[in-house]
Amino acid sequence: MTSWLINNAGTIVITIILLAVVTVIIYSMIKAKKQGKSHCGGNCSHCKMCASCHTDENKQ
Repeated sequence: MTSWLINNAGTIVITIILLAVVTVIIYSMIKAKKQGKSHCGGNCSHCKMCASCHTDENKQ
């Protein structure tokens, strides 16, 4: 078991770092959503979610 950990240490470290980065990104997206912030670029002609993005409730 120890030799397996030593042989795969680089992969394990990189995986942990990537999981941490993805976790931080998801956390910040959830936090922004709860604060009412939008990731909308404002170009509704290319947006499939336009109707839900720009309702009267979401206008600032």
